[in-house]
Parts: sequence; structure tokens; C-alpha cells
Amino acid sequence: MGKKSVKENKNYYQESRENAGLTRAQASEAMDFVSESRIEKIESEKSDPHPIEILAMADAYKNPSLCNFYCSKKCPIGQQYVPEIKIRDLSQIVLEMLSSLNSLNKEKDRLIEITADGIISDDELMDFAVIQDRLKQISLTIDSLQLWVNNTIASGTIDKDKLAKAQERIKGSSCFIN
Repeated sequence: MGKKSVKENKNYYQESRENAGLTRAQASEAMDFVSESRIEKIESEKSDPHPIEILAMADAYKNPSLCNFYCSKKCPIGQQYVPEIKIRDLSQIVLEMLSSLNSLNKEKDRLIEITADGIISDDELMDFAVIQDRLKQISLTIDSLQLWVNNTIASGTIDKDKLAKAQERIKGSSCFIN
């Protein structure tokens, strides 16, 4: 087994590999097409990773958040369009979602008033911007919940197949949780 790195300023890729308990050789073996030397170049920032390598790392290291990190921080397109998703506890995510939904629920009538004529006038613009910001917050919270689910599946806490079967059962059905 390889030596543990004592490097102080490790990048997220190296931290993720080490958190998974893998040496570069083990990581390379788990990813098939990414060599040990390529991993070293990525971790030492001598070379930028390719998206396919990020997907392989996320899978091998059981860390789906690597994909969001790459897209929001390293990819030029993602930097503009993909927000960074913070890893949080499920309870924190749910409370934030409920807070955002309650807040938006109070503003839904105003949103209908603003958009009913298909035009957002100057006097409606501020209210619309506030509602748009709340919707953006809900979207980020949904993304955070999805990342939590992906991380939980990767860690083995939730069985991916059982979750898929549960999701399949509710597709097309009209049952809702009361």
C-alpha cells in the first residue's frame, strides 16, 4: 500500500480519493481508463481533468459532489450556469425547502397578477424579482436534496435499486403523501 500524502494544500480531487481510502494505484484500477500518472497530474494541478474522468472519479471515490464541484468551479460553461451545491444535512434541506415553499405560497397570488397579462411592467418588476429569487432558492434546495440522495446512495445508506423501484411505482399514479 502507498504512503499517505503529507501535502498540505490538497485539491478536492486528492481529498476525495484519500477520503475514499484509495491510493492512486487503487483509484486507477477502479477507474480502468485513468492512469496513476494521470491522477497525479490532476491532483498536482499540472493538468485539468476531463468530464469523463470526473464521472469516473465520482463513481470510484463514491463522491457524486465531485461532479457539481467540477461543473460549478472548473468548467467554463458550468461556472456560468451551474450553481455550487453545498452538502448539508437532510433536516436542514427539508427545513429550508418548507420555509421557501411557505414564503412562495404567500406570493403566488401576486405572481398570478404580475404574469396574467404576459407583460411585466416597471411597477411589477421589483415584486417579480423577489418571487424569482424565491424560486431560485427552491431550485437550489431541490438540487441540494438530489445531491444528498446521490451521496447517500454512493455511501450505501440508500439502496439505489429499491429507490428506483419506489420511484417507478409512483410514476403515473395519483397517490400523494398526506
